[in-house]
Amino acid sequence: MVIEYVGQLIRQVIADMREQRYEEEGIGSSYLFRVDQDTIIDATKWGNLARFINHSCNPNCYAKIITVESQKKIVIYSRQPISVNEEITYDYKFPIEETKIPCLCGADSCRGSLN
Repeated sequence: MVIEYVGQLIRQVIADMREQRYEEEGIGSSYLFRVDQDTIIDATKWGNLARFINHSCNPNCYAKIITVESQKKIVIYSRQPISVNEEITYDYKFPIEETKIPCLCGADSCRGSLN
């Protein structure tokens, strides 16, 4: 285990409203991570350092949803030993959409987009 992705647990309708509000307020990035169909963790204003972990198409970590005392949590685990000063990354696995988000990870196996 590397770190838990923490923030406020919210429903989809609230996530949609917050995402729009964040854009209107000029907040450049929102940190919304889907747990399941009904639940999203919003780490935009109340998260920890896990929200700053970058995407890579060839990551050294992965995100896993676990249940602790009937509450779902997102935990980042390492795939391999991670050296001091090595960047921690995981595959965001965004859903496939028509409008592509360019990927800049630089991996030899880069897919070219996050979705």
